[in-house]
Amino acid sequence: MKLDEFKKALRGRVIILCHHNADPDALCSAQALKELVEALNPEAEAIIMLPAGASSTSRRVMDALGIEAVDDEVDLSDVDALVVVDTSSLAQLASKAEEVASSKAYKIFIDHHTPSREVEEVADIYIVDDSASSTSELIYRLYEALNLKPSERAARAMLIGIAYDSKHLSIAGSETLRVVSRLLELGASMEEASRLLTAEMDRSERIARLKAAQRMTLHEVEGWLIAASHVSSHQASAARGLLGLGADVAVVAGGTWEDVRVSLRSTERFHGETSIHLGRDIAQPLAEELQGSGGGHATSAGLNLQGDYEEISKRCVELISKRIKEAVRASTDDQRRSGEVEDAS
Repeated sequence: MKLDEFKKALRGRVIILCHHNADPDALCSAQALKELVEALNPEAEAIIMLPAGASSTSRRVMDALGIEAVDDEVDLSDVDALVVVDTSSLAQLASKAEEVASSKAYKIFIDHHTPSREVEEVADIYIVDDSASSTSELIYRLYEALNLKPSERAARAMLIGIAYDSKHLSIAGSETLRVVSRLLELGASMEEASRLLTAEMDRSERIARLKAAQRMTLHEVEGWLIAASHVSSHQASAARGLLGLGADVAVVAGGTWEDVRVSLRSTERFHGETSIHLGRDIAQPLAEELQGSGGGHATSAGLNLQGDYEEISKRCVELISKRIKEAVRASTDDQRRSGEVEDAS
């Protein structure tokens, strides 16, 4: 990426968009980017937009850090630049998806999910690194590349975003820990991040998890346990709940015919032993097959589709099962070839 081109694009009226039901990484990376834009070009007007609102956790972070954002009332036809953060498909922009796609404004996408051809086609600049812990980490790297020092609030925001997507640093690598160390030096606090990200589930979320467990069907494939269920809301939380009950992979779907949402989750052990990447190997292929949108990380992915959620859930289980069997065959073939080499020697 040419930094000069990036700096030149962030002038005038800049709208920073997050995906629907924005999580803390999306929200916090947007806030840090807003401050970066203002530092680069003090005359720029940077606005954070949440096209379909924010999660309850994100709202708590907004209150604590004083983050301001608009919903979807801003007209995107009269802007100079659109920056979309932490979003792997246009459908995740909800009511603003078509406006972003057709806008003549300069478009920048910054993301840490599996690269998306759909996004690449509409983006003028596409900053993507699926090895990064979070989009917040990528924003910090931009600060470094541009020789800018984040404010204390931006540092706090980025640490919260990183902590959220790295599961409180439990899956953080050396580069992520380096960034965290710098953010702590700038005034961020792990205690604050943990406190804001840890809260008792509300009643509706607890009910969703219990219903998902009650409705669950269990599929055993080559020794791995796939749990599938359906709830009308809180699909991601319900999927995490099923992993907590002992599943290796969880598929939780729900919604209306026009808006089916599917959350896919797996354990780190499952990914490590099968090399199955839920975003790349499951969500993206199914999105193309079923004419929807999807993507995500190795152990956490999602789909937005139209149709019968039970049929979609069934198809998810079928593809995961197929990938597991392929992984087992590949492992067996590798062992056989290794044995043949040893015998030959």
